[in-house]
Amino acid sequence: MREALFVKQNSVKWKAYEELHTTNPDDLSDRFIEITNDLSYAKTFYPKSNTTAYLNGLASTLHQSIYKNKKEDSNRFVNFWKFELPELFHIYRKQLLYALLFFLISTAIGVLSAKYDASFLRLVLGDSYVNMTNDNIAKGNPFGVYKQHGEMEMFVMIAANNIYVAMITFVSGLFFSVGPIVFMLKNGVMLGSFEYYFFSRGLGLESILVIWIHGTLEISAIIIAGAAGLVLGHGLLFPKTYTRLQAFKNSAKDGTKMALGIVPILLVAALLEGFVTRHTQMPLWLSLSILSSSLLFIIWYVILYPIRLSKRNQKLINNA
Repeated sequence: MREALFVKQNSVKWKAYEELHTTNPDDLSDRFIEITNDLSYAKTFYPKSNTTAYLNGLASTLHQSIYKNKKEDSNRFVNFWKFELPELFHIYRKQLLYALLFFLISTAIGVLSAKYDASFLRLVLGDSYVNMTNDNIAKGNPFGVYKQHGEMEMFVMIAANNIYVAMITFVSGLFFSVGPIVFMLKNGVMLGSFEYYFFSRGLGLESILVIWIHGTLEISAIIIAGAAGLVLGHGLLFPKTYTRLQAFKNSAKDGTKMALGIVPILLVAALLEGFVTRHTQMPLWLSLSILSSSLLFIIWYVILYPIRLSKRNQKLINNA
């Protein structure tokens, strides 16, 4: 790669690292690793250039900052949720968008397949589930499945299952990002078939008011897990100026943070499903309040707040 192209691809990052100061140990460490990787590349291909001299100085500055800030930030846990995770959502907003689109397309496939193939519903959801739900509908209790077990038992089972599904979806990104697409296809088709089943029996609105009390957070978290899987595979597919191994390490670290970051969301979703969804006769205003609050939280925390943080950081860089 020509030196001019190398500088063009990385100059914005170098300038930000130089001007946007931080005392966060993890941020300093991440920056030092990236700069030393760039420095190693520059030393190999442009050993006597001004670019190499500049990167050497920047690496020295970051090295000193790391040892000056060795003490772990007491607010490390809070800062992860307040700054680090939302910033990752903004950095990988394209992967989030791709994951959402894959899931929506898969859901549409599920709806159409269930509509035009009478056997598809049983193939996807299983005979036992369809038969049980048909019996519940006949008894006037279409969502009786959410009342089969005690609250705490359901919470534990659902939380364990959803976290497992999310982590598997993320780890499948190792297969060059194909795995997350497959898992989102599977889950989207199931969701589309599931919703069509209730709409076809005149229970569409009721299913939304009941199921999406917990489903809003649950499905959102699965989509984010899919995006994290795409991030994981991104380093393998597009290493850019890094070695493929180093690019994979960087993307694996960011993807892991995103995947682990949705665990609290999945726990809250399981809590709602175990303790709240079973109350299928709750007032309309309460159901709508829970559902809309969950949706607004996801929109704010995954989209709007990260944009706000990015603008703030850019402003700091411009005013530095």
